[in-house]
Amino acid sequence: MRSILRRMKCIMALDQGTTSSRAIIFDHEGRIRSAAQQEFRQHYPRPGWVEHNPEDIWVAQQLTARKAMHHAGVHAEDIVAIGITNQRETTVVWNRETGIPIHPAIVWQDRRTADICARLRSDGAGDLFHQTTGLYLDPYFSGTKIRWLLDHVDGARDQAERGELAFGTIDSWLIWKLTRGRLHQTDSTNASRTLLFNIHSREWDDELLNLLDIPRSMLPEVRASSGIYGQVDSYLCECGCPIAGVAGDQHAALFGQNCFAKGSSKNTYGTGCFMLMNTGDTPVNSQNKLITTMAWQQGDESMYALEGSVFAGGAVVQWLRDELGIISSASEIESLAREVSDSGGVCFVPAFAGLGAPHWDPHARGTIIGLTRGSGKAHLARAALESMCFQSMEVLRSMEKDAGVPTRRLKVDGGACANNLLMQIQADLLQIPIERPAQIETTAFGAAALAGLAVGFWKDRQEFVQLQEMDRVFEPQISPDEAESRLAQWQRAVERSREWSED
Repeated sequence: MRSILRRMKCIMALDQGTTSSRAIIFDHEGRIRSAAQQEFRQHYPRPGWVEHNPEDIWVAQQLTARKAMHHAGVHAEDIVAIGITNQRETTVVWNRETGIPIHPAIVWQDRRTADICARLRSDGAGDLFHQTTGLYLDPYFSGTKIRWLLDHVDGARDQAERGELAFGTIDSWLIWKLTRGRLHQTDSTNASRTLLFNIHSREWDDELLNLLDIPRSMLPEVRASSGIYGQVDSYLCECGCPIAGVAGDQHAALFGQNCFAKGSSKNTYGTGCFMLMNTGDTPVNSQNKLITTMAWQQGDESMYALEGSVFAGGAVVQWLRDELGIISSASEIESLAREVSDSGGVCFVPAFAGLGAPHWDPHARGTIIGLTRGSGKAHLARAALESMCFQSMEVLRSMEKDAGVPTRRLKVDGGACANNLLMQIQADLLQIPIERPAQIETTAFGAAALAGLAVGFWKDRQEFVQLQEMDRVFEPQISPDEAESRLAQWQRAVERSREWSED
């Protein structure tokens, strides 16, 4: 029988996302004791550019941590460890002495470095980056963002050469702030998203750093995803509890969905949609334009995954709400889309910031096609939901080709997976069961699990695997032929969206 003392202890997950920061407190049974969320401002200084104020992120994360502890009625001494999960490729560069960022954070959605990527590809460097990092030369990743900052911020290049600047993805920025500048660290999953990390040797690659002209001194120390990083400064938690788990959001979700077996897969429906398949302890070199990435590192275990990234998932719903105003809240889209039985031939390709896998076209732009005089906002709403599913369908097809095995079922998570219509459309198109867990906060739970294992809060994976319950399984309700016909129409629309922008 577990002791009363152990049941009182908790793990805090800091879930730093693209549009909001959250803190979630889990007890030993994997239940959420409390959660707090704070949105922060998005900045769009030019078309295709997306920025965040790193201090806004830090303030929001502090606020949510304190709110979550207050709402749960727990004290600092009740938090045994903190796990961090984060939007990944978003890039921050700051001064080591002052801790002040030299520029707003360049968000993963930002496309300003398309020309840098194009030049490197034309110079024949594309294969080297792909073979070494598992990634493609695309503005999505951090490396070219660092290069842009060094080239465009006054004095940045000289400061970097003198060792005065630090680079980090958002996990590193939070670790730095939580420890008051004592630690400049990241984990292998976030490192593997930078275009600078050799996923075979699991260390920073000097040849790639030279190609991008980035001083090695800027980079954080790379650690395992589960392990004690260091103590949080007492001004946030009086007990100085350890940071013990760090993983990029999609990797944390893969872990939190218990995708420990080779071939197991999950799809996260958030601002973007991100599908990952565990490929075991050996990286699989994709022949179908997918990303090869670290899945996690725990102890002596290094696991890899294939990933397909869809840039605009839930973002398309936000666009319908914020820019078109056809819904007042994201939750309204399901009821609006249910007013029609199909999209009426309307196809929506939400390439607001280009297309990710399997197209990798930074010059694609959003396209709505197939409109007739009878098309209404319900058709557009349904087409928006379908766009998330079609993009994920293309990714899964590529993933199955690379892995050489069919996917039998798909686990889902993320805020948008609460939409029953969206999940049914996805099951229809993929022609496989879609499994939605009762606890859809799997990203935060994955970070908590990595931290909890490091400090002995859970003795092994099997202990928290038993905690997961299924909410609902969605079975296909259309024929395979109809699914293929719908995909063909979607792909025609995609072709019309491609290579539109010349920026």
